[in-house]
Amino acid sequence: MVLGLSIATFTALHVVISLIGIAAGLVWLVAQASGRWLGVTNLVFLATTILTTLTGFLFPFAGMTPAIITGIVSTGALAIALVAIGPFKRRGVWRRIYTASAAFALYLNCFVLVVQSFLKLGPLQLLAPTQTEPPFTLTQGAVLLLLLALGWIAVKRSVPAAALSA
Repeated sequence: MVLGLSIATFTALHVVISLIGIAAGLVWLVAQASGRWLGVTNLVFLATTILTTLTGFLFPFAGMTPAIITGIVSTGALAIALVAIGPFKRRGVWRRIYTASAAFALYLNCFVLVVQSFLKLGPLQLLAPTQTEPPFTLTQGAVLLLLLALGWIAVKRSVPAAALSA
């Protein structure tokens, strides 16, 4: 049991929170790449991404795993994002730092989504049973390139117009 919930129920809750975070994050990142700020969507993305990371640490500990390492890296990215949006209010260079760190946290969630999808979904598992096969590698590569491109554009467009003309 975790937080009074069965492992199955806790896992389902964790997955729902993760999917909400990914959906909100993708909407937010596309808007950022278009030069628009979606405050409420960003708040949903940030809150659910933090919850996803925190709940990930509540699963029974079985030693250091790639999931734990990903969670630690995500925690670092989210800490930077929180400092950038909180005390520094996305002012100056902190606007780009926020966008980059939040986009990186989103990528990590999408990375885990692909891993879990290939582990848990039958048709995908058949395509890449060891996650070393081309379908898995190509999917992870496509996710990386897509989010890297969107993140790059979002960071470039998150710079205040006055800074671009200087």
